[in-house]
Amino acid sequence: MIENLRKLESIINSELSGKIKKSLIENNELLIEIDQKDLVETVQFLKSDEKCKFRQLIDIAGIDYPSEENRFVLVYLFLSHEKNTRIKVSIKLKIDQIINSITKIFPSANWMEREVFDMYGIKFKNHPDLRRILTDYGFKGHPLRKDFPLTGFNEVRYSEKEKKVIYEPVKLEQNYRNFDFESPWEGTNYLKNIKELEKHGKKN
Repeated sequence: MIENLRKLESIINSELSGKIKKSLIENNELLIEIDQKDLVETVQFLKSDEKCKFRQLIDIAGIDYPSEENRFVLVYLFLSHEKNTRIKVSIKLKIDQIINSITKIFPSANWMEREVFDMYGIKFKNHPDLRRILTDYGFKGHPLRKDFPLTGFNEVRYSEKEKKVIYEPVKLEQNYRNFDFESPWEGTNYLKNIKELEKHGKKN
């Protein structure tokens, strides 16, 4: 298995000379790092070349590193059924960079790219329908960014009355409670009152 991956790594580095910034084999998978401008050409080669045949897109995953200049990392996971081999393509992006869509090569990338856009705010050029897919249309922010606030003054819920998702101020209702902080060993007030009544009854 490792030997086949090494051969594949050598072929890819040779055929895509100048485009591969880094390559390594880890956990029986080949990982290559490329620049965002070379994505379409690289993916097309991996799919169509007879020595590769990576004809299934498994997933597109995003990673957020807020403290780094190239804040986002996109990882494309491909599978070759013919070769029984997996490969990961990694791309680093700045927060305002736009990356090319690969929906013309892999139509299944449509919803995957929409999910990355929704969760991280990464935009894809030439995507046929780049809309939110998991959050509401009026949702503000991107949930998987590490700077996304986890608390706030508004909450989102589905209104059965209005038949749509609505935003409204957070309601934290707490009914008034009269807590008794006496030690349980001393007994609660009502037990003390009973004892007092018993004492007075005996004296009388």
